[in-house]
Parts: sequence; C-alpha cells; structure tokens
Amino acid sequence: MSIQMEIRRHTLRSLAKMKRNKERVAMLTAYDVMTAQCLDEAGADVLLVGDSLGNVVYGFDSTLPVTLDMMIAHTGAVTRGSKRAMVIADLPFMTYQASIEEALRSAGRCLSEAGAQAVKVEGASTYMVDMIKRLMEAGIPVMGHIGLTPQSVHQMGGFYTHGSTESSYDRLVREAIALEQAGCFSIVLECVKPEVAKEISEKISAITIGIGSGNVCDGEVLVINDVLGYTAGKAPKFATTYANVKETVRDAGLAYVKAVKGIVRGESESKSES
Repeated sequence: MSIQMEIRRHTLRSLAKMKRNKERVAMLTAYDVMTAQCLDEAGADVLLVGDSLGNVVYGFDSTLPVTLDMMIAHTGAVTRGSKRAMVIADLPFMTYQASIEEALRSAGRCLSEAGAQAVKVEGASTYMVDMIKRLMEAGIPVMGHIGLTPQSVHQMGGFYTHGSTESSYDRLVREAIALEQAGCFSIVLECVKPEVAKEISEKISAITIGIGSGNVCDGEVLVINDVLGYTAGKAPKFATTYANVKETVRDAGLAYVKAVKGIVRGESESKSES
C-alpha cells in the first residue's frame, strides 16, 4: 500500500527558511490555470500574477490600464491551477495609492475572492510604508518592489538601471530597509545595479527577488511569456528564453488550417459508405 505525501503550499515561514539555508527562490509570473499547473509541477516556489498581464495578455502598452477585477479573475485561475507554489497578486495602479482604506479593500479582495496568499505593491514612500504596516496589521502579507517600478514609468521618465549614482544607491538601500521594517516578507529589486542588490540582500532578512539585477539576490523572477518565447515583441535583454512557444503555436495553427482547407466536404462520409 503506497502512502501519498500531502502537498503543501509554500508559506512565509518556508520561504524564509529557504533564505536562511541559502536556497534560491524560483518565481515566475502566471496568468491562467494551465500555465499555473505546469509551473507548479515544474517546482516553481512562487507564482506571481503580475500586472504585466496588461502587456502580455491584453496587449496594452503599459500596466496602467489593468483593473482590480482583471487581477482577481486571473489570480483565481492561478490559485486553482496550483497546489505547491505561493500565489502572489499584484495590486494594480490606483487601487492602493489613493488611501489606506482602499488599499485594504483591494488587497482583501485578492485574498478572499481570488485565494492569493499575499499581494505585491510598488514603491517605498512614507505613505507606502504606512500603508504596508496597515495591511500587515490586517493579516495581509506584502511583497515590496523597488528600483524600476512600472506603475511609475511616466514619473521616472522611462526604463533604466537604478542605483548607478551614489545618491540612488543609498536611497535604494534605505528603501529596502524601510520596507522590511514595515513588514514586507520579500522585496522585488527590478533593474537595480548588482552591487546595490547584493548589499541589500545581505543587509536585510526579507527575501530579495531580482529581475534584471544580476544573480546576487535570494531569488529570481521572470515574465513567463519571455521564458517561453511567447511575446509580441522582443524580450528584455536580461530575460533568458528557454523555448519557442510562439513558433510551436504558429506551426500547429498552420497545420490545422491546411488540414481543414484540404478536406473536400463529404469526402469522409462517402468513403465510409463505400
């Protein structure tokens, strides 16, 4: 008689243990049930339902048009498709910046309606720190995000590497410490100079997740479409593509179209009758 081990989702404690043991955290984005199932079975520790779905799923030019209802629908699908990975939902633009009360409602919906285990927010202003503290008080785990923050792309004036100057270097370190003190269990460092990302990762106990910041963080995250070669344009320079799903889908569609158009209507019926 075989004994099946119970599959348990990663928790804040299990991820923190990974950092203590110097075991890197593998995080990928996911937006639908089948992708979540595949990545969960592949051993991904964290699945982020990123607002990047605005770009790769809906074809928007930025993440700004993404709504909370979109995020809840996709987060629910990812939660249902996974068993082992922690599921984290991005809070989209202007669903948490206006007031702490609105942030609580938005984050609460991601957990109660979609089944997420945590939410991710961008920035480290005084307001953001106070807001994160309030979410933590309400029992909502929070992942922070500093460096390149896509929701602030217009204010930043574009996409570029952060931490190149002494002032920005010091600011990023201060922001990371402030986010940890506010209660963030993890912080995404996007397009941050590797030297800065390394210092932050060594200074704080929160888990650092790098994207375009070298291989010096406690873990890494990439957009799944970039990993699969399934994007409308070119993947970012820092993204490694492990497959060419776009070509596979195109070839399958071509084969199907040829098969359908090559069949003479009624041919199979007449052959079976004879």
